[in-house]
Amino acid sequence: MKVLLKINEFKNGLIINVFVRPNCPQFGLKVEGDELMVYSTEEPMKGRVNKELVRELTRIFGYRVQIVSGLTSRQKRILIENCRKKDFLALLSERNF
Repeated sequence: MKVLLKINEFKNGLIINVFVRPNCPQFGLKVEGDELMVYSTEEPMKGRVNKELVRELTRIFGYRVQIVSGLTSRQKRILIENCRKKDFLALLSERNF
């Protein structure tokens, strides 16, 4: 599987673009073009989507996740701390996102 995600690697981790779709029946991930699509079960109010995003991505990837921009937008940039690009791409391909 060839992943076209735009991934910026820094010494403290990776920054990737995420697009969030709230109010979905179940939480899920899908790679679409250069973004990671996140299907959130929460409503976009009072930071519920952001909390679910951080909690679930941390659980799925096994690395601490932070939102670095887009707190009030569906378009976000997230930091996956202490993760290397090759490890992230291997994780994506083994989970078939």
